[in-house]
Amino acid sequence: MAESKESSLVQIIQLLEETRNILLDEAHLKTISESTHILSQLKNLGEILQTDGHQREANAVNDVLVICEQPTDLGGLGLNDKSKNLTPDHDSEIVFLASAWLESLNSADRTKFRPALLSTRPEGRRGMTLSEKIFALHDVNQTGFLSPGDLIRVDVDWVIASEASWKGMEKTYDRLGQPGIFRNDRFWLAGDHVVDPRITKMPQVKALIDASERAKKVFKMTDYQGMNYTILHTEFYRERAQPGMLIIGSDSHTCSSGAVGCLSIGLGAADVTMPLVTGETWFKVPESVNVRLVGQPKPGIGGKDVILYILQQLKRNTVASERIVEYTGPGLKYLTSDGRFAIANMTTELGGITGVFVPDKITESFIQKRRLPRHKTSSVYFQPDEDAQYTETCVIDLGNVHSFIAKYPKPDDVVPVPECEGMELDGCFIGACTTAEEDLILAAMVLEEGLKRGLQPVKSGHRKVVPGSLPILRRLRELGLADIYEQAGFEIGVPGCSYCVGMSADQAKPGEVWISSQNRNFENRMGKGSFGSLGSAATVAASSFEMRLKDPHELLASIDLDRWDSLRGVSKFLEAGNSENELKYVEPHVHATIESNISQKQKTENVAAAEPTKINSLGVGEETLSGKVNRLGDYIDTDALAPAEFLVRSTANEEIGQHCLEYTLPDFRQRVKDGFNIVVAGTAFGCGSSREQAVMALLGCGVQCVIARSFAFIFQRNMPNLGLLGITVSDESFYEAAVDGAQISIDLHAKVIEISGKKIGFELSQMEHELFEHGGIASAFNKFGNKLFEAMTTPKNLPGVNRPEPPAGPHTELQW
Repeated sequence: MAESKESSLVQIIQLLEETRNILLDEAHLKTISESTHILSQLKNLGEILQTDGHQREANAVNDVLVICEQPTDLGGLGLNDKSKNLTPDHDSEIVFLASAWLESLNSADRTKFRPALLSTRPEGRRGMTLSEKIFALHDVNQTGFLSPGDLIRVDVDWVIASEASWKGMEKTYDRLGQPGIFRNDRFWLAGDHVVDPRITKMPQVKALIDASERAKKVFKMTDYQGMNYTILHTEFYRERAQPGMLIIGSDSHTCSSGAVGCLSIGLGAADVTMPLVTGETWFKVPESVNVRLVGQPKPGIGGKDVILYILQQLKRNTVASERIVEYTGPGLKYLTSDGRFAIANMTTELGGITGVFVPDKITESFIQKRRLPRHKTSSVYFQPDEDAQYTETCVIDLGNVHSFIAKYPKPDDVVPVPECEGMELDGCFIGACTTAEEDLILAAMVLEEGLKRGLQPVKSGHRKVVPGSLPILRRLRELGLADIYEQAGFEIGVPGCSYCVGMSADQAKPGEVWISSQNRNFENRMGKGSFGSLGSAATVAASSFEMRLKDPHELLASIDLDRWDSLRGVSKFLEAGNSENELKYVEPHVHATIESNISQKQKTENVAAAEPTKINSLGVGEETLSGKVNRLGDYIDTDALAPAEFLVRSTANEEIGQHCLEYTLPDFRQRVKDGFNIVVAGTAFGCGSSREQAVMALLGCGVQCVIARSFAFIFQRNMPNLGLLGITVSDESFYEAAVDGAQISIDLHAKVIEISGKKIGFELSQMEHELFEHGGIASAFNKFGNKLFEAMTTPKNLPGVNRPEPPAGPHTELQW
């Protein structure tokens, strides 16, 4: 064993030389080797590096030590310098961590320099929203001036993915030629959607696990906790996301981290692979809507009931559709970070691109409580200007919020719980990413109060609670609340999506009626043929005793509020929120004068507008698409387009295409084969999950084009990335003519739709032009490499602007 430990140290010393060009002398090596325990040796190594002025390398070694010593349910190895009988696996993991963290220094060196931030708003700059300032911070051109509609190239702070979405990302990554990733310390990969200890031996599940483990090793990932450690968003929000960051994730609930004042945006798997590889992506700066929170919520009312009330008042895919939702107002001081997390999480159900809270002292206090310093020091605190230009402002009075449910199958069909009280239930589920730690604590206290009153769980029905992460489960056990759940008849599951996604070991059965604290209640979401309504964790807990829907108000009124505040830390939050020491907000740097920025922007717009469109006809060699209209309605969601149970086993368009709309429109696929190959739909086509398999399914069953009044944001980006033509048309005369079965033709060169003697023009964005011209995002990367977004966001023929030329020959490796 001693040889193994010495071998580990030798390997780490070699890594230090190979990775960072640091060669230790004999005296240093002798000092390090005075201890025979690898952790003590690492401690000595860190001290020597610090003494010799290698502070960053010393920090990397200390990061390895922290991970080694952290308990396993906090993401570490659970070792210390007294640990005996270290296994070869331990030694191997320690060497791997050292290689990953030393490589992360090279990785960080690739990030772009950002000029110093300003303490005050530059004179002459337009009023900007919070999201516009974050975009400006990440704008590669660093002009400091942007507005809705601008096409910008941005650098990305983090990329996050689940084991299920990584499957699609890996496929795209392989098509790109396996070029390596931009930052190995800013890729967060969590096993949560499909993996579960009960089914890990299934070949399809094992393949997902193997792919994630492969990514860890190949990319030398620093932040990897394996399977069922956390739901993707939970520990990322709790311990990593910081104010001012730009985060891209291959999951629609990536917006959750907006709770801490960052822009956290979900995209499709192919879309997310690009910033993973290049460090960049692109956006057409969206409009923003201001949801101004006023008033004070009643005791026991948390973020879940607030977002259900917002859904009731604003309805999904209306004011928030294809916009960023910014949460502001005096009511923020009554919402903890966990409360904000639940609201940000379900902003995607509202139809928003993402939700972002204005960071404040509550945010700062939350960030500063983190375990690791490296996840506290990159925060940038912006606030919207008083004259920021919002498309709309909606006022929500928190005092009006009660316990609500969203009735199956619509997340905005929200009513007070008493309106449905007594509804018989087959199952009660507390979990999913929207259910934060404070929700789990409150639900346990509701159960505790019920047990004190003599309530006992009836024998019928299913009860399950799934904490969002092992650290949260650890805390519930420490507080004795896990025991309360078990006494109340709840099974405690491992962290994961569980019933919320209905594609793993937990699935509701056909005909079963559930109340759940998850975030979506679409058809078949919890399991084929099941019926799920949404409520807060407290509502689910109160309903679980008799398996009948029950208003939790009476039980909530009886809990000890001081104890509740102590357990969730709300008194500290509110004290911080009312602190006299104001948070210091900053402003993005302005690279050039306001006048030159405006002039350059106008020139760019004029040239882009005048430039003719070139499209490769989606690779089919035709300039005109034709067929018959296949008429669909509003809110066709991705869960329906690509049912969850077929996602894991389907790897090609044709495979998932066999199940497109199988449960909701079973004759759809045959109709497409019969020539009804141009889909015409209504509002928010492709809403719901980020799964790009929804586009693959349409392609796989033969759909040539989708025309809709509006598309969900992620789905709209997925279409050109994967080669499906999507057209937005608002002209009502088109929909009057586009009856089911009508003959239709689409002239891609002239950008004209012809139907029933009418000619309707349409537009495509610059990026859609480019992606179609180059045959999709993977083909574009193979042509331009890491200059991809620079090439595709630079206007052609603009005087004084040179468009990057593709490198000679096939591009398969980035030169970092």
